[in-house]
Amino acid sequence: MPAERLVDVVRGGYVESGHTGHIAVVDSKGRLLYSCGDPKRHTFARSSMKPLQAIPIIETGAAEHYKMQAADISLACASHNGEDQHTIRVKDILHRLELEVDDLKCGTHPPRWTAAYENVIKTDTPITPVYNNCSGKHSGMLTTAKHMNESTDDYYQIDHPVQQRILEVISDLSEVPIDEIEIGIDGCGVPVHGIPLDRLALSFAKMSKPGSFPEKRKQAIETVTSSMMAEPEMVGGTDRFCTDFMKVMAGRMFGKAGAEGVYCIGDLETGLGIAVKIEDGNGRAVYPAAVEVLKQLELLTGDQLEQLSSYHEPALKNARDEIIGHLKPVFSMKSASCILS
Repeated sequence: MPAERLVDVVRGGYVESGHTGHIAVVDSKGRLLYSCGDPKRHTFARSSMKPLQAIPIIETGAAEHYKMQAADISLACASHNGEDQHTIRVKDILHRLELEVDDLKCGTHPPRWTAAYENVIKTDTPITPVYNNCSGKHSGMLTTAKHMNESTDDYYQIDHPVQQRILEVISDLSEVPIDEIEIGIDGCGVPVHGIPLDRLALSFAKMSKPGSFPEKRKQAIETVTSSMMAEPEMVGGTDRFCTDFMKVMAGRMFGKAGAEGVYCIGDLETGLGIAVKIEDGNGRAVYPAAVEVLKQLELLTGDQLEQLSSYHEPALKNARDEIIGHLKPVFSMKSASCILS
């Protein structure tokens, strides 16, 4: 099925351009309930997979051994801004592991948060891997490797036990056999996993309602999701949708963005999993689409929708900080019964 128009870009009352994409809404039994575009669209989840990648930190006993708090687990799921709250915590985790910043194999880029980047420049602070938005995920992987007495210099490679444990978790939650999961390389150097969009949504649905799993996995999943919702600042940071969204949803939903226009949500109350993929990979369209899905499913109160309005129909501004347009969701989801009929 082709991609459907999801979000328009409006300037001066005229639709200047638009973003197409795909949406899948699935329950914890794996049933597709609603969709747009192709719910089977093969999708690299990118950073949306981080909550699943964090599960082995708890299952192996590494989190307990190294006294990881909720904020540490939340940071392991993060694509963070590189603010002090993030970098200081990454360094603290490395200190507990008796490792150095150079042991992070995520590479280096400037902090995403402008104020943090300006501070780095003003103080002439070297930009190290702790500023990488994935440094929390990598510190979590190192925590598992260190606890299991595994090598820490190649933890990012697909044949390392750290990555094999993650692959097993993804297969279990998505119900996609390991040999059918496509493997690429993510922006931070670790494996990235490609599965159908509805199977990605299923993973988040199962994390929302993990009661069917053995107790060990169930507890690990609940630790990850509760940590994200309790410490949402670690997942993103200032003025980031993941953080603001989980604050608004107040312990009911967890969400995680992925590069190239991916967003996933799990709803603990209904057990629904939601996955969105913007076809052209432009992240500006994914948050309006995600909020619109929740609106159409009637999962948001009027007050919650108002609090998320700046993400639902975000304003476009010029260099003079004048509002000159906005983004607007324009799709209507189809129920699975309509699709099959």
